[in-house]
Amino acid sequence: MTTMTAAPARTHTAYDELMLAIREANLLGSSAALLGWDQETFMPTGGLEHRSRQLAQMARMVHGMKTAPRIGELLAACEAEERLVGEPASVAAVNVREVRREYDRNTKLPASLVEELTRISSVARSEWATARKESNFAKFKPWLEQIVELLRQKAKCYGWPTGGEPWDALADGYEPGCTAKQVEDLFKPLRVRLVKLVGDLMASKKGPVNAFNEINIPVPQQEKFVRFVAEKIGFDFNRGRLDISTHPFCSGTHCNDIRMTTRFHENNVNDALGSTMHECGHGIYEQSLLADHIGTPMGDAVSLGIHESQSRLWENQVGRSLPFWKWLYPKLGEFLGEATRKLSLEQVYGGANIVKPDLIRVEADEATYNLHIMVRFEIERRLIAGDMSVDDLPGVWNTRYKEYLGVDVPDDRRGCLQDIHWSMASMGYFPTYTLGNLYAAQFFEKALADIPDLHAQFEQGEFGALKGWLTTNIHGQGMRYHAADLCKVVTGKAPTADPLMRHLEGKLRPLYGV
Repeated sequence: MTTMTAAPARTHTAYDELMLAIREANLLGSSAALLGWDQETFMPTGGLEHRSRQLAQMARMVHGMKTAPRIGELLAACEAEERLVGEPASVAAVNVREVRREYDRNTKLPASLVEELTRISSVARSEWATARKESNFAKFKPWLEQIVELLRQKAKCYGWPTGGEPWDALADGYEPGCTAKQVEDLFKPLRVRLVKLVGDLMASKKGPVNAFNEINIPVPQQEKFVRFVAEKIGFDFNRGRLDISTHPFCSGTHCNDIRMTTRFHENNVNDALGSTMHECGHGIYEQSLLADHIGTPMGDAVSLGIHESQSRLWENQVGRSLPFWKWLYPKLGEFLGEATRKLSLEQVYGGANIVKPDLIRVEADEATYNLHIMVRFEIERRLIAGDMSVDDLPGVWNTRYKEYLGVDVPDDRRGCLQDIHWSMASMGYFPTYTLGNLYAAQFFEKALADIPDLHAQFEQGEFGALKGWLTTNIHGQGMRYHAADLCKVVTGKAPTADPLMRHLEGKLRPLYGV
């Protein structure tokens, strides 16, 4: 890995002024993030209208700060200074490069569009939650129509390369350089391999039992259990907290204030554990970012795909592994009660790895999860392109679920209303989940090669070596490399689906006797 070098010592320069301006804009943005977290956790429902105006105003202010003419002048001055940008991987060069990238994108958007999209999406989140609870797509439909139209305007403002499409312009904000064509080329062969694997597993007469998830366990006991695991794998509760929300998420204001949420069902402790470990992966990444670089690109995460790789790695490569359960199994009775003592290790480990094509993405097993993502990608790509209307969404969704997962969708709540992301105006986002799965498997293979006794450490409840490896190779790199480049720097190979398929087949085929 490249050794981090500080920017040359200087008196007040264009670079210093630029970094000060960006830090101040991001400081205000982090305050907006805190308001967003509060809206999803503790804010009374009556506060929604005022909160939407607060968030809209702050979005407009941040946008104005980041697109001020002075920022452009400072960028030009920095780019002309060879000692700053001559070494592409240096702190200063990375900061200038990424600020330029964001500036060029932001200056294409009128402040009125930024404000309106923020205001509409803030209200839409609440309307989505109500519509989902009532399983009533018609209630959410007008809000989604507004969001799709605003996102089309946003994509048009950004523009996209020749041969591309509007979806590309949105995806670039989450995963720089990502295009619909690239995603399609990746998804098509991966879908074939996943469908084959799932088909083989489902045809087997042997497989894990679900006894662990059929035991009713009071939520307070589950909460103590998942907090214990979160702390053991490395989440620092002195610099973060865990609360409950409808849709688990992780946000925060900076590396020393990380807000996670999870959810609980009395008869599905694995969902709470998996959700918590998933959000811990995000939280550990955020807590491990470089404190000295808060508010600058070198103190920020690479991309949503890389961010997702951290959550999926802790949830799946660690949390669904046999070594992890060899450590955790003896502690179940202590946290979850006498009924769990009757279960064998094989039953508990198997229960964490059951494969069952089903309706809900966030509850999906590893083998079927990416098929859920493929449905969403295809739909939002067509919505943004104007190839389908919002009216068509439930029908197209239900058809794809039958085709890809072989399941019938009984209602909107378990169908097209299950995810919060479109209500947040996050289109172009979903493929980062599958990219995260690919990166996670590839990173973990490399970590195992570098730390040969890693699984033995898991059996002892020791996770510090993995956390340290991730911090050195990924978290501490800030935005030094773009996602695919980081993957190649860390693993020596371009991103590929092979490690993910080795991980899935190596674990699941033996469990199912195929």
